[in-house]
Amino acid sequence: MNSPIREILQKSSLADVVYRLTDAMCVIAGLWLALRGGPPLSANHFLVIGAALAIFYLLAEVSGMYRNWRGVSLEREILSALSTWIITLGVIALGAITLGYVQYVPHATLLHWMLITPGLLVVGRLAIRVAQRVLLAAGFKQHGIAIVGVNELSIQLSKNIFHSPELGMRLVGFFDDRPQDRLPEIPASLGQKVGNLDDLVAAAQDGKVHRIYITFPMRAEERIRRVLQRLEDSTASVYIVPDFFVFELLHARWTDVQGLPVVSVFENPILGIDGLLKRSLDLAMGTLALVACGLPMLLTALAVKLTSPGPIFFRQRRYGLDGREILVWKFRSMTVCEDGAQVKQATKTDSRVTPVGAFIRKTSLDELPQLFNVLGGSMSLVGPRPHATAHNEQYRKLIQGYMLRHKIKPGITGLAQVRGWRGETDTLEKMQRRVECDHEYIRSWSIWLDLKILFQTVFVVLGRQNAY
Repeated sequence: MNSPIREILQKSSLADVVYRLTDAMCVIAGLWLALRGGPPLSANHFLVIGAALAIFYLLAEVSGMYRNWRGVSLEREILSALSTWIITLGVIALGAITLGYVQYVPHATLLHWMLITPGLLVVGRLAIRVAQRVLLAAGFKQHGIAIVGVNELSIQLSKNIFHSPELGMRLVGFFDDRPQDRLPEIPASLGQKVGNLDDLVAAAQDGKVHRIYITFPMRAEERIRRVLQRLEDSTASVYIVPDFFVFELLHARWTDVQGLPVVSVFENPILGIDGLLKRSLDLAMGTLALVACGLPMLLTALAVKLTSPGPIFFRQRRYGLDGREILVWKFRSMTVCEDGAQVKQATKTDSRVTPVGAFIRKTSLDELPQLFNVLGGSMSLVGPRPHATAHNEQYRKLIQGYMLRHKIKPGITGLAQVRGWRGETDTLEKMQRRVECDHEYIRSWSIWLDLKILFQTVFVVLGRQNAY
């Protein structure tokens, strides 16, 4: 007898259609407004619109732009839409130039289209969210929900519901068979335990509860089965909330393999549109930084060459993305170029540091050649600082999760550096704090966080803290 196919299908909703139609109208209206005062929309313009929408929707699928945004901040939703549009227009412009169709989309039209459409996309998404709130406030599609189990996970779930009124959920209460003295305290603002499982089944059968969320621990399989068996005699929708947070999640993301759901525990968060955004920021700001720092780099190179014997640059083997070995460029600041199994960290009064080396380390000028690493793609402007290979092999044995910092590209600066964990890590605790910052950065990455860290780095360098 063949086994049943085990799969979980992703649900499409009316909101998906509304979002797609709204975006299409914004793109078309953006071009129409960009052409105001010029020729009317022609067949060629509709061809351009068709190509733009095809590319936009394709990129949207890659970036997950049409996933369910309920409970997600409006800023993230808008950023995803704007990023998708900017890349779409870049592809359109490149295609027009390559195929010789520039006359159909002149530079002025492209510029106006680029500037107008983002505003329309923002207005469209704001309008959808406002409409959702108005409809939900009027009682449209509000669902009475119950949470089975009183524990840390169920309390967190109730907090998420409380802070996300756009979800359209009205919490009826918590249900648990255990006596009150065995239950954790529920914050008064979030609700209370209103009954046991018998009461839950009765509420579901009476239509007072439309959705039921089971928050038992993953190990409580038999308890979950018993609850499900009892709820079969109702028409309520039942959901299981798996407690993946018993694990130390570096970056959690739902995906599926032919309908079989999987959740990531350790993953690179910078994928799809996010990856393109970060790479674009690296290329744009890295190029500007290289141009701006060209003269200081030239003067530093001359000073290093003329004041001590040895090469101008020092290339050291370090771990990059996914633990692959890279060569990191720096101006040589010492009389030695250590890159073996044993590498001694620089200390405050290190005799190996040259007079010029002391200055360029204090001012972080020695790090500027890493802009070549950024432009070459082996590093990013912002990310966990790469350590010498010898230090990686040392600390990976001492600090749990140390190697997870290599799930993204290393950076010239990072969250640990702007929080004061820069310089010598002469104790294990200092390295642990640095690794904790790296993990936090990976979990909470956004393009705004990168910009914030770059801004803060300027003051860290000017303050010359822990630089020697």
